[in-house]
Amino acid sequence: MAESVFDKETLLDLTVNIIPLGIMGFFLILFVGFGAWGGSTLIEVISWGLVVVPFVGLALLTYIAALKIEATTGT
Repeated sequence: MAESVFDKETLLDLTVNIIPLGIMGFFLILFVGFGAWGGSTLIEVISWGLVVVPFVGLALLTYIAALKIEATTGT
């Protein structure tokens, strides 16, 4: 059986970032499903940027934090 990339304790430490990622992902899905601010292309680009850039940044930060936590625990 293959082992998980991150152990249970690391995932528990990363919960503070995983929960906001889930919330942002939910709103990203809603944003894709319902074009609430249709019309101007500039407004759509800004709106997508305000949703996607923090999501990607937080996902990258969470992954880097997981690598650092794994490195310091020595597992």
